[in-house]
Amino acid sequence: MDATTIGAVLACVGVLSTAVVAYIGKRGENGLSRFNSMTDQLQEELARKTTELTGAQTQLTTLHQQRHDDLIRITKLEIEVTRLGGTIPP
Repeated sequence: MDATTIGAVLACVGVLSTAVVAYIGKRGENGLSRFNSMTDQLQEELARKTTELTGAQTQLTTLHQQRHDDLIRITKLEIEVTRLGGTIPP
């Protein structure tokens, strides 16, 4: 083999290896872009669910306070019924 043939073979190997590296790099870039996109979507969903949870906890606290107030009112009414001579059904 003469130097020209060896040079041409080495150039072909170099071009092919560059193409393979570029292909793998592009696939990695695409994979990273998809990963970042999914991560962003998950973070947005987490923020949305956190907001929903906070709202639900606030509503639960309000309902718990209403129940507490209702039980106090029921107890006062039972005491008043008993004071007036009535009976409280079980």
